[in-house]
Amino acid sequence: MTQHQPLSQDAESAYHYRVIRRAIDLIDETDGPLSLETIAQEMGMSPAHFQRLFSRWVGVSPKRYQQYLTLGHAKTLLRERFTTLEASHAVGLSGSGRLHDLFVRWEAMSPGDFARKGAGLRIFWGWFESPFGPAIVMGTEKGICGMGFSAEMGEEEAFEDLLQRWPLAEFIEDPMMLRPWVLQAFGAADGTLDKAPLFLMGAPFQIKVWEALLSIPSGCVTTYSEIAQAIGSPRAVRAVGTAVGRNPISWLIPCHRALRKSGGLGGYHWGLPVKRTMLAYESAHTEP
Repeated sequence: MTQHQPLSQDAESAYHYRVIRRAIDLIDETDGPLSLETIAQEMGMSPAHFQRLFSRWVGVSPKRYQQYLTLGHAKTLLRERFTTLEASHAVGLSGSGRLHDLFVRWEAMSPGDFARKGAGLRIFWGWFESPFGPAIVMGTEKGICGMGFSAEMGEEEAFEDLLQRWPLAEFIEDPMMLRPWVLQAFGAADGTLDKAPLFLMGAPFQIKVWEALLSIPSGCVTTYSEIAQAIGSPRAVRAVGTAVGRNPISWLIPCHRALRKSGGLGGYHWGLPVKRTMLAYESAHTEP
């Protein structure tokens, strides 16, 4: 059985985290809105207690959070929280609001090293609890190089998905080595780290796309065509979409913030329910 490292070592916090995780799953899996009383009953709590707990962890009430999960939320984001990447670069925009804004420091593997498919690299890995279900995280001594989610595809498939990206690397299970970075990544850091380090391993074009994604503020969205424009390849929208889909460090390199011009969610490698949940989570935490 896979062991998931919790984001908090405190037993009560870990229990509350699991309650909120189950509540978010229930909300996301149900067609139509759920009453506070119904969700609280499913969680084995009184409505008042659950409301306080949910609001403390998520930032808004269960009712408000459900509004963010509607299929029309993406169109609302494009209308009200759209950002052009050129403007983001010009003003040094890095986002605002109450959500830990995923400040990261990153460096990229050289094209020659990437071509060697991980040969000579030691990659550490482990499973962790996250706000979006079980997360598989991988990293070298330089930083996180992979992050995926198993809520839709299953743990074995999610693990193999990252494994095959660097087939010649040596993989070592060591969640404790990664844990401080993962704490920072999900906004649960204990103050020992300033930024979660990332180690980007991809082809040069992919890395340009991923760098553009890193400039999208939390709670905002952009389009694939805007990304293509920002990296100087306005006609390469399809190639940009492919590079976005190949992003190995989900959530931290926020490919979930890239939408179609129409307001459609577009694809998401780890499953559209995960993408919707991420967008809802960020919207909840950046609401004034």
